This record gives sequence, structure tokens and C-alpha cells, in this order.
Amino acid sequence: MRQNSRSFLAVAATAALCSFALMAQNPAGQSSSQSPAGASGGATSQPPPGASASPGASAEPAPMQIKMDDKKFLKDAAIGSMTEAELGKVASEKASTDAVKQFGQKMADEHSKAAEQLKQAAAQQKVSVPDSLDSKHQSRIDKLSKLSGAQFDQAYVKEQVKDHQQDVKEFQQEAQYGTDPNVKAVAVKMLPTLQEHLQAAKDLSKETTAHK
Repeated sequence: MRQNSRSFLAVAATAALCSFALMAQNPAGQSSSQSPAGASGGATSQPPPGASASPGASAEPAPMQIKMDDKKFLKDAAIGSMTEAELGKVASEKASTDAVKQFGQKMADEHSKAAEQLKQAAAQQKVSVPDSLDSKHQSRIDKLSKLSGAQFDQAYVKEQVKDHQQDVKEFQQEAQYGTDPNVKAVAVKMLPTLQEHLQAAKDLSKETTAHK
């Protein structure tokens, strides 16, 4: 009887030790399942599908288009061609080299024709263009006329490069952004000639600079 009691006590003690060991491995109140993804404080929640990553961001704005004043373009272009024609006449007489004289004569002839075409286009658009140059444009011609020799050549050619760069830019803008189809057509027609003038002036500039 005593032996049975001892056996029973031994079994009970062993069972108690096993229960205690299991409780130590899995404390009361702790869930054996893991927390869901994103529940920890260091994790960031993902936006729902289709949601914008940055609500304040907007698409890039479309490039701003240049708004051309067709009538002003015609008037300025006509006066500009008149000025180029007069400068060309001076160069054809005062230049010290044949190359500059020939270029000046070419400018006188072609810009005289261009000025007449622009005046006609301006008249169709009811734009008034003066028959003679104002004091601002005439002063350019008077200033250049006071020079002579190589100094004249270099100053004239330098102005021609600058003037035709501006001309090409303005005619390109009108050809692309003009609102009146008739005025745009004039710009498109004359643009290649102005580009040719610009290239010729650049080539001539290299020659006159080399002969300083």
C-alpha cells in the first residue's frame, strides 16, 4: 500500500513538473499567432490601389505659347526691311572690299523687294506703314555712314549678323504662332531668304575678322 502511494506521488510530481514547464514556454495571455503585417509602429501603411501617391502633385503644365500680334509684325518687318535696304546701299558705296560691297548690294536689292511685299500685305490688313524711316532707324544709317575702310566693313557686317538673327527669330515665331493665315504665309515665304542672308553675313563676318 505504501509502495503504491509512493508510485502515485511520483507520477503526480512528474505531471506537475511537465505542466509548469509548458506554462513557462507559453505564458498566460500571450497569443501564439503572429501580428498582421503592418501592425508594428515602424511599418507604413500602403495606399489603396488606384490612390494617388501625392494628392497635391499635378501634371506638368503645357508649354506656354507665344501670342503674336500679326499687325505689329507686319509693320515692324516692313520698317526693318526698309532699313536693311538703305544700309545695303551705303555698304555698296562705302565698303572697302568687293565681298562687302556685293553683299551690301544684294541686301539693298532683296530687302527693297521684301519691303514692298510687306507693305502690300500690311495694306491688306489695314496696317499703316510709313514711306520713310523715322529718326530712330535713320540714325543707324547716319552713324554707319560716318565710318570708312575696314572699320566700316566690320561694323556693317556685325550689324547684319545681329539684325538677321533677330529677323529670323521674329519670322519663325510668326510662321509658327501667327493667328492670321495670310500673314503667316508671308512669314513662311520670306523666312528661307532671311536665313540665307544670315548665313552669308556670318561667313562674311569670319572674313572681315580675319583681315583685322
